[in-house]
Parts: sequence; C-alpha cells; structure tokens
Amino acid sequence: MLSLHQLRCFLTVYEMGSLTAAAEELGYAQPSVSEQVRTLEKSLGVQLFRRVGRGVVPTTVADELRPHAERTLAAAEEARRAVQAVKQFETGTIRFGMFGSARLYFGAELVADVLTRYPGVRVELIGQNSIEVQEQLRRGRLEAAMIAVSSLESEGMTVTPVARDELVYISADPARLAQPITPHRLSLASLVMPETTWRGVDSVRLRLRQMLHETGRNPSTRIEVEDIETAVQLVGMGLADSVVPKGAADQLLPRLAPKAGWVPLRPRLYDTFAVVHRADATLSPAARLMIELATRRIQEIAEPIR
Repeated sequence: MLSLHQLRCFLTVYEMGSLTAAAEELGYAQPSVSEQVRTLEKSLGVQLFRRVGRGVVPTTVADELRPHAERTLAAAEEARRAVQAVKQFETGTIRFGMFGSARLYFGAELVADVLTRYPGVRVELIGQNSIEVQEQLRRGRLEAAMIAVSSLESEGMTVTPVARDELVYISADPARLAQPITPHRLSLASLVMPETTWRGVDSVRLRLRQMLHETGRNPSTRIEVEDIETAVQLVGMGLADSVVPKGAADQLLPRLAPKAGWVPLRPRLYDTFAVVHRADATLSPAARLMIELATRRIQEIAEPIR
C-alpha cells in the first residue's frame, strides 16, 4: 500500500538524483530513504531508479509516476491546511465587512447565526460605509464583505450581487405621498440625507444623481447627517423629506417617525448589495461561512438576485 512518506522520499530522490542527497534534504538516514523507495517499488511491482555511479537515474515508470505523486502530496498538504484553518477558525476571530446600515437588516441576527454554529469564535462586523469597507478590502485588512455597490465592476475585486432593495421617498406630509416621485418632483424636494462624510460616493446618492441627470440638477439637501436614524427622525418632525432603502424605512418609520410614510420613485431605483473580495483571494472557511450566512439573511429581507 502506498504511503505519503514513500511518495515524498521518491520525489526527493527523483529531484536530487541521489539517495544520499535526498536523505540529507529530508533529514533522514540514507538507508531509511533507500528502504522507502524499495518498499514503493515492491508495492508497484516496478523499478523506479537505476544506479549510475554514485547517483540514480529515474526510469520511464518513475517519469510517469512523478506528476501523480506531486498531485497526491499537494492534495494531502491542502487537506492539512484546510483542517488547520477550520481548527483555528473554530476558536479564532471572524472579521467581515458590512455596509453601514446592515444593522437595520440583520446585524445582530448574523452574529447569532455564527455563534450558534461556532460558540467559541469571536466576531467582528466592520464598516460604517460601503466605500470605507471596500478600501479595507483593497488594503488586505478584510478578507470579504457584503456592501452596497453602485457598480458591478471594481478593479482587482470580484463583485457578486446577491440582493437589491428599492429606494423609496419618505415624508410626513401625506400630500407628497399621493403619487410616485418623478425626477422633476425630486429635484424640487428639500431633503435630509445621511452618510454626509461619504456624500460624494454614497451609493444611494449616486443613484439619485443618475435619476436627476435629465433635469440638470442634483438632489437638494437641506440637512446633512451621518446616520440614517437621525435622518428618519427629522423626516418625522416634518423638517425635510428623504430617500432611503425600503428595508430601512420598514424598520425605522414605525419606531422613529410613525406619522411618516413612503412612496416609490418613478422610475424605480434600487440599492444593490453584493459580496466583494479581492479577485485573487482564496477564501478561508470563516469568510465562506460569513458570505453564506449574510447572503441568506439579506435575501430574506431584500429582493434576491440569483
């Protein structure tokens, strides 16, 4: 029966062209290496090497065996690394990037999902804004993330859309909710918008700018704030209107602005959520788990993209 030890000795002898040199490379006694090669030859019923002077020359059978032995050892090493990764994963820290308002969709539930499967891990959900998270991905500080994207193309990144959420217009004035909001009506609105630090790159604002392109105007913000909760509260006070993802509106309006409501935009606009990681990355078990669980959660709330 073949063993990994035999194949390792065989490959080293093949590469070094000498039993003595192979023994030195492996840190074994020369008779031990010779015995492993003989045992392998006996198991296969073939001769693998011929002695020439102080060295050895591989036979044609050895030439045929070499790539198979390399693949077998590589597979065994991959299996070892996978087991070690899982072992470390079960007691280590999981870091995953998230879009800023993920807390309104599934933040706590996602952590609970992870801890139910792996009670020994430590969980970090990272990110106040999708652009910030994408920059951390580029710098290698995060392995993978789920973020809101304005484009499905990003240099050096693999972007996989998994869900979308409709953008809706929220207001405490029933007259403004009588019919869908057109680009012209939006261009005249007085808005409070969150994500002021990232106002130039925020995915929702980019969608609104595209919608208003035909009017020659940008969305007019009366009030700028950082978090979406504050924006919704101000809408509830009647101080301004806003445009937010429907999932956020459904979560926040009953609690923070019970007298406000929402109406769709015309044409309809959507915020797209995507799994993003570096294009050359081999994802760890931790990253794959977070992608699986986060995708499942977001697709329970927002419209799935298959």
